[in-house]
Amino acid sequence: MRKLILSTDNKNKAKELREILKDLPLEILTKKEAGVENLQVVEDGDTLEHNSLKKARELAELVDHMVMADDSGLFVDALDGAPGVYSSRYGGEDGNDSLNNKTLLKNLQGKERTAAFRTVIALITEDGREMTVQGECRGEILEEPRGENGFGYDPLFVPSGYSETFAQLPSEIKNSISHRRRAIDALREKLEEILSE
Repeated sequence: MRKLILSTDNKNKAKELREILKDLPLEILTKKEAGVENLQVVEDGDTLEHNSLKKARELAELVDHMVMADDSGLFVDALDGAPGVYSSRYGGEDGNDSLNNKTLLKNLQGKERTAAFRTVIALITEDGREMTVQGECRGEILEEPRGENGFGYDPLFVPSGYSETFAQLPSEIKNSISHRRRAIDALREKLEEILSE
């Protein structure tokens, strides 16, 4: 059975991928499970594609299996796509969700609130072929946070066609419509082609 090594140690990401790809003949491992947990990649690219490919390339140098990395961001139309690739450090501190949300709300005062979450997944095969796929979920930014679930900008983002934020929706609904899920569905098509070669 072929292996797919994820450029993450996030157990939730790994669990989600294993669930969606469970019928494919693949063993899916986190960095830690593959013995390369010390790999820390600086995400200094100016696009999601750049960051996801950089993470995948650095991991591919350390293992002899297929590798996958992803990067996500929130792109707000009225802010020319900001926070975008800088979503996790938009407020100035990396990973400070509260500060990021406050900064976004301040910058959006009096502006249109349409936005899209995007995920780009990079895949590199054992023989070095590189490919990327993308998923997008459009919606609107609220004027104040709602909901306790999720993380990042989830309490501010209402996906199109829904009245609840990502932080209010049941996880099974969020995970079936999210940008990440759409990117994984596109990845699945690529993996099916690769595995059938």
